[in-house]
Amino acid sequence: MKRLAKTALLLLIGWTGSSHRTSFTEPAKPLAPVVTINLNEEFQTIHSFGASDCWSAKFIGIWNNETKKNQIADLLFSQDTLANGQPKGIGLSLWRVNIGAGSFEQKDSSAIRDEWRREESFLTPDGRYDWSKQAGSQWFLQAARQRGVRYTLGFTNSPPVQMTRNGKAFSPGGKAFNLKPAALEPFADFLVTVADHFKLDYLSPINEPQWDWTASKNGKANQEGSPAENADILAVTKALSTKLAAGKSKTKVVTGEAGQLDFLYEKAESGRGEQLDYFFGPNKTASMTKLPNVEPIWAYHSYFTTCRDSALVAMRQKTAQRAKTVGNPQLWQSEFGVLGDICGQYNGSPRHTDIDYGLYVAKVIHNDLTIANVTSWQWWLAINPYNYSDGLVYINGPDGGYKNHDNARHDGQVIDSKQLWAFGNYARFIRPGMKRVAVRIGDVANPVAEASQCMVSAYKDAARKQLVLVCVNMTADAQTIPLSGVKIRNGRFAGYTTSETKTLTKSSVRADQIQLEPKSVVTLVGTYQ
Repeated sequence: MKRLAKTALLLLIGWTGSSHRTSFTEPAKPLAPVVTINLNEEFQTIHSFGASDCWSAKFIGIWNNETKKNQIADLLFSQDTLANGQPKGIGLSLWRVNIGAGSFEQKDSSAIRDEWRREESFLTPDGRYDWSKQAGSQWFLQAARQRGVRYTLGFTNSPPVQMTRNGKAFSPGGKAFNLKPAALEPFADFLVTVADHFKLDYLSPINEPQWDWTASKNGKANQEGSPAENADILAVTKALSTKLAAGKSKTKVVTGEAGQLDFLYEKAESGRGEQLDYFFGPNKTASMTKLPNVEPIWAYHSYFTTCRDSALVAMRQKTAQRAKTVGNPQLWQSEFGVLGDICGQYNGSPRHTDIDYGLYVAKVIHNDLTIANVTSWQWWLAINPYNYSDGLVYINGPDGGYKNHDNARHDGQVIDSKQLWAFGNYARFIRPGMKRVAVRIGDVANPVAEASQCMVSAYKDAARKQLVLVCVNMTADAQTIPLSGVKIRNGRFAGYTTSETKTLTKSSVRADQIQLEPKSVVTLVGTYQ
């Protein structure tokens, strides 16, 4: 019954043929219709691919073992290539730096359960700046820059605790921003001072404002965080704009960080929804399109919007359409990881690092890029010591265990993941400034069906005449994809495959008949004529 259902689906979307050879000499029949590239049909210009240092960097960044720290930095940031042609790392082009609120210095009185989820603050209680704080984060910031990461962004989960209404780095309750009324200007001063000191390219002042971030019944919270209504976001953004412009700073504000995608186009009744209309609509006094040092960008997080494939596609279609109606501000997907239960197929807990999770990540990236048209795509925890699936590089304790993440406070084992390498199939090869171009599978696009079968996206660097394709084969069958619409020099691509047994493994691939291994993400790089 399962095989019959699968065959019916393949016929429905136009995928025909056989996944095996009937004899040694007979060529494989195509499983897929022709994939057509149109280099002249251009979409968004890619800005970056990034990840955050949040929480884990404060301990791991001060390990005494420099070799292991550099191993982590290489996996995340390196653009070097090994002797066998495999990339040394995934070459992130943006690094997110958590600007802490000072809950770490409060120790247990912070009421945040886990010390790993508290953070130091550069601002001392008496109003001085202590630039020795967040030393672990500073180590990774320097390592990112040394390896050529182009952009840096500072983000906050909470204002400094001395500025909050309850003296804590989480909310006392309600939807309002946890900031004393008189502390708006000091908060903006704090962020501008930090951005200037570290020469950050961007500031993102409020994170996931739709969630309340209050303590549980026992009075304990899980992490730093604060809600905010749209009016709060606007007030903070305007204050930052004024101060950055007055100081002739090069730092730009990128805001939003919506906790869920549909807050961009609905949920107005919450006071935290319909954000694209609120902040960019032509008839709104809140429009941010003319504020100095504020980029016309709105960031969202892709959590809770990926199940089922029909919802994954539909929510991004609605977002792209709403962005178009308000003047096409850029969209960034600024935080994602495997979180909670996803259709019973994936789960954040316990830790998973296999190819199925890499494929899931690739599917989400593909749809954010090709349906929502995001210009930047960013991961959540770059470094993860937890028994959870939202990391890129994982850390075990020195004994190999990870169910008690405190084992890794002073030393540990560095583990890669298929989430890392599948993300690298995009981040390492699609560089800032490249343009996405049109791809058509068969005669009629069907992104919902493609999401469970095979997805292809394409990007070009016109100056170098370089073409990058990223192909995601979700199926357990090898696929042969005929390619048309573009002529590749020498008739071959350089291919980089991530599968259960490979991590961006290099090969030479025919440009007219692309071969995809079962359950794989393949990046193809070639020069077009």
